[in-house]
Amino acid sequence: MPELPDITVYREALERRVAGQVLEAVAVASPFLLRTVDPPLADAAGRRVLGLERIGKRIVFALEGELFLVLHLMIAGRLKWLPPGAKGPGRITLARFDFPAGRLVLTEAGTKRRASLHAVRGRAALAGFDRGGLEPLEVTLPQFAERLRLENHTVKRALTDPRLFSGIGNAYSDEILHAARLSPLTLTRKLSDDDIARLFAAARETLEAWIVRIRADTGEGFPEKVTAFREGMAVHGRYGKPCPDCGSPVQRIRYADNETNYCVTCQTGGRLLADRALSRLLKSDWPRTLDELE
Repeated sequence: MPELPDITVYREALERRVAGQVLEAVAVASPFLLRTVDPPLADAAGRRVLGLERIGKRIVFALEGELFLVLHLMIAGRLKWLPPGAKGPGRITLARFDFPAGRLVLTEAGTKRRASLHAVRGRAALAGFDRGGLEPLEVTLPQFAERLRLENHTVKRALTDPRLFSGIGNAYSDEILHAARLSPLTLTRKLSDDDIARLFAAARETLEAWIVRIRADTGEGFPEKVTAFREGMAVHGRYGKPCPDCGSPVQRIRYADNETNYCVTCQTGGRLLADRALSRLLKSDWPRTLDELE
């Protein structure tokens, strides 16, 4: 799922292309995409784009007349910028947005239709999409610490909870926790002041570094390689590969459709965290250290 760094660069690329332009037409190809009926989507056509905004992992088109189009890409949704009138890439195209300068196409790979588009009128309605999470690049350390300790969750869950922090998901939380040298399963109320200061610095440095990197890769073009598994990540998506800092093989915890990646040496003091599926199967035979795993 595109997270804060990816959505930031998407927003900037769209701002350069469509801010100040008239949305000439919008067409939805999938009945599962549009989640609102009032105001009708047709009302967006003919309105000028006043700006692009981000709410968490959502991209917001602010149009004339306080009309907003709110787009959530979810896991497999992606945006493509094409010349005016160009066809989208076949069956995976969910929507088209036509501007004088080009056509914006929303695609979604796979068979599950999770991406969403809402049309809402007024700032009050738009505010309903804000889950209340703090912007990690805009808060102070005391604000970060207070929010982190608000509830007693694992630090991984806390970072990815949109009610606590905005825009951080599975991929960048793995990277942040590795940089902070913290286990993903540490409970937030057990974190020391030093732990939280280290986590705060790691969150800012990780997110800022990846925004800079993705910007550089994109240049003046449009983001084409938006993925949760980026070359240069330390642990996310690197199960079994060596940690770039210590060389230990990256480990994982699998659950549902996701997995958490971490380094045993850098983050958990050499202790393997129980993978729910395998630990249930192996029970007492579940290895506790890298030596036992080998």
